[in-house]
Amino acid sequence: MNRRDLKLNLLVVSVLVGCAVFANTGDTQKGDNLWKPEIPSTWVDSEIATLEIPLADPASSPKHISADYYYRIPVRPVYKSYPIYAPGKGPRGYLERLSKLEPQITFDASKLRTEQDWIKAGEIVFDAPIEFVSSGMLFSQVRDPTWYQKNGVLIGKDGTFPNMRYVVRKKGKVEVGILSCAMCHTRVMPDGGTIKGAQGNFPDDRTFGYESRLEAARARDKAEALKGLRDFMRRTYAAPWLDNDPNAQPQRMTVDEIASVMEAIPPGVCARQGSSAFFPPRIPDLIGVRDRRHLDASGLVRHRTIADLMRYAALNQGADALSLYGGFRPTGELPEPATQSRYSDEQLYALALYVYSLKPPPNPNRFDARAARGKEVFEREGCAGCHTPPLYTNNKLTPGDGFKVPEEHRKKYDILGMSVGTDPNLTMKTRRGTGYYKVPSLRGLWYRGPFGHGGWVATLEEWFDARRLRDDYEPTGFKGYGVKTRAVKGHEFGLDLSDADERALIAFLKTL
Repeated sequence: MNRRDLKLNLLVVSVLVGCAVFANTGDTQKGDNLWKPEIPSTWVDSEIATLEIPLADPASSPKHISADYYYRIPVRPVYKSYPIYAPGKGPRGYLERLSKLEPQITFDASKLRTEQDWIKAGEIVFDAPIEFVSSGMLFSQVRDPTWYQKNGVLIGKDGTFPNMRYVVRKKGKVEVGILSCAMCHTRVMPDGGTIKGAQGNFPDDRTFGYESRLEAARARDKAEALKGLRDFMRRTYAAPWLDNDPNAQPQRMTVDEIASVMEAIPPGVCARQGSSAFFPPRIPDLIGVRDRRHLDASGLVRHRTIADLMRYAALNQGADALSLYGGFRPTGELPEPATQSRYSDEQLYALALYVYSLKPPPNPNRFDARAARGKEVFEREGCAGCHTPPLYTNNKLTPGDGFKVPEEHRKKYDILGMSVGTDPNLTMKTRRGTGYYKVPSLRGLWYRGPFGHGGWVATLEEWFDARRLRDDYEPTGFKGYGVKTRAVKGHEFGLDLSDADERALIAFLKTL
């Protein structure tokens, strides 16, 4: 099975997004040193019905599967996984030794005694792949130095490739496991250190485009290979209720053109399922997600309790592919529940606890005199109105350019009365588009990037460069397929600062 087929099964590119609310972890009972959490049900029809903000085209808002269907889906076991080493970095005979190991199930809720046990178990779920490949393109590529070099795949200081894992589910058979939370939410820093839960920088779409070219070149039936790739793009990104759906372009493209679309997406940005390969979102930072009220750049999911984060994780691990958007279901016919897989409520609860527990790494940027001046600039320019301390977000939604806010939304949701004018395509022309963007938190900017909800610029210095508004500007982040120059419009705050004030403001932002 190739990588495209694996993605077709669940239509997942990454799991989880960064933006959610003050959460209630549930009442607990303590006695005999045993921590007994009250674990909420992930799938409750009445809660699922109010989980999401309607799409910009409300008639096409998804109708999700029922709780009865969901709980008939088999629970996936969590197998012990092992590091993947870059070529020449691993111990001699490593794969041979793995092939002699017995499979081990590593998540067992009955053995969790303390809250810390649950958090550690959640980290296991965070790292756990949910799809597996034991042969073919991807299996060979993670052991090929060319794959790393051509795609700019980073490795940690310990020589490991931290975004995927080897898994033994059957003795004698070593598989490459993919589509874990860690695949998109692990960042390799310049010194080779890794930050779990951060905005990841594995070039998932770039490697997918690269592998698609190789698979098509080796395919005996070229027409069938093209059809399969086009089918994947439609199932993953189509929004067929739109007039002239831009996500339908791959139906007229060659393999090389589709691969080029994917290869144009830089690390830190990801065309996750339901978004778009032509205007993909940046990968969110999950650190601090507990304090945020909305999930997705478009604020799609409301985060009211820990159960909502559990629901969002379930949706992003395959359940949203089963949803009906108007007359369109990504999987086509609704499959039998027995053919799908899901995490248990206990696994999702542990995962959410772990995500809530994530802390930022030590910040190397000191709050010095320049940063103090930058704080004054931040306050003087009114930045705190939207990026309110201490979270550095007001947790509100701002309308996308051209979106008319329905009156009933003003009563139900916390909406700013202004648009910041950034590119509206993601929130107006995708299956995740609500017509809004969330106000992002500025905490952790020093280890993140690229910036903007589409990841258009690589540095804060470029974000505050007024030249980005010009049509002849060449973005250092996402430009798009076939694009050399494009304006990065919107959010014009701070573009008229003096050089000294700009440097001071950036210095302050890097201390957050």
